Amino acid sequence: MGYSGDQFLSRLREEVCVDESGIPVKAGEGRTCFPPIYPEWLGDRAFAQAHGARFNYVVGEMARGIATPRMVIEAVRCGCVGFYGSAGLQPDAIDVGLKEVKSVLGPDQISWGANLIHSPQQPGYEARVVDLFLERGVRRLSASAYMRLSPEIVRFTALGLARAKDGSITRANHVFAKVSRAEVAEQFMAPAPENILKALAAEGRISEAQADLAAQVPVALDITAEADSGGHTDNRAAAPLFSSLCLARDRVMERSGIDANMIRIGLGGGIATPHGVAAAFQMGAAYVLTGSVNQAAVESGLSERARQLLAKAGPADVTMAPAADMFEQGIEVQVLKRGTLFAMRARKLHAFYRAGASYETMSTEDRKWLDGVLGESFPAAWQKTRAYIQKANPKEASRAETDGNKRLALVARRYLFMAAQWARDGEEDRVSDYQIWCGPAQGAFNEWAAGTFLEPINNRTVRQIALNLMEGAAHLSRAGQMRACGVAVPPTEFSFKPRHFL
Repeated sequence: MGYSGDQFLSRLREEVCVDESGIPVKAGEGRTCFPPIYPEWLGDRAFAQAHGARFNYVVGEMARGIATPRMVIEAVRCGCVGFYGSAGLQPDAIDVGLKEVKSVLGPDQISWGANLIHSPQQPGYEARVVDLFLERGVRRLSASAYMRLSPEIVRFTALGLARAKDGSITRANHVFAKVSRAEVAEQFMAPAPENILKALAAEGRISEAQADLAAQVPVALDITAEADSGGHTDNRAAAPLFSSLCLARDRVMERSGIDANMIRIGLGGGIATPHGVAAAFQMGAAYVLTGSVNQAAVESGLSERARQLLAKAGPADVTMAPAADMFEQGIEVQVLKRGTLFAMRARKLHAFYRAGASYETMSTEDRKWLDGVLGESFPAAWQKTRAYIQKANPKEASRAETDGNKRLALVARRYLFMAAQWARDGEEDRVSDYQIWCGPAQGAFNEWAAGTFLEPINNRTVRQIALNLMEGAAHLSRAGQMRACGVAVPPTEFSFKPRHFL
């Protein structure tokens, strides 16, 4: 059938009534009436209530300070939950960022937190960061890159538990677990393992009472399904992953007897357009989390040069490259490939390492290539690397003294680390080495923003991105709601162009 211009009404904040043919009529005369839809109603309202937010929308933590304190502050101000990208920063630097957030938002604002990333190469680092969070009153911790539950995460949860007067267990500290595998999610959904709780209590790091409470509640109530994203990713498709985690929740609750409705599952990775947001909520996501799209925002910790590169990316302009923190294990991160040679160079470095090479065994041509990539001679780069590793991980430093392949790996890891730092600092002579974590979501956002006020990066603020995505998702949800009830909705109504919100 055809569509007439007045046949479809998408007014979100008004009741819309239609007759049996799907034609809009006056209120009260229709066979079917649709109540208003508000962006605030998308997702699980219990999530917004628990975290003091207006929207079920999280501005995710982008590591090494890319999600700056300013980004967190602006996210909270526009009604979202914001996470500080503290992963990979030293505790002193993290402390400065936490103080900035708290000084602006005040002690009573709860809609924010900070990131803790699994750091096997830095023994003791996670404990120091959790200590800092506890000292500074950080009540929300986003755990990322974990394959198994750690004592530090359990400690953070347990120290926030208490028994209320009515006998219920209250939770002051909240863990958000970012996962891409069901077996990992199940560890966070379940109560903490007995062996970890006993060890923490025996060491005096939690009380016996807190250990008892932690054995009765999930470690984390908020589980973020991390689909195909920038940085560390398993490149999972969103729909199968979300379904997998929902089934995992049911299995855990059957084993533990805990109410399954306590667990809220959100979705991140690929959340870049109103279509992505609306689809996530339609699947049942409690909340959505955005990452890559915020990197090009004015509040981002990336340099303007790097943000300009992101703004030109298409959905296919990403690739995988070795990760700095788990180089030897072959773990990869998703990065931007357009405008930078980083991924190609990083993969070649890993190929040398995997082949068992050392600088001393390389051909003259390969040594020349490596020195060129490093921007200095390998011996000079090793001395700088050695000075750091001796402090961060003395055992690795000692092994590298007699193992040339290990020396190559450590120097390669330093290059990967510096490549991300050059992108943040905007080093002009290192543009070809920029490591910019990025998923295909960034390209989708760029296509959606093209020709609108959001195309120039100076207009891309966390506020405008969030409000446009949520308003657009509400519009699409309205169109889907009416179509599902038999209204003849034109296909062109399933679109939303960015608009400027005051």
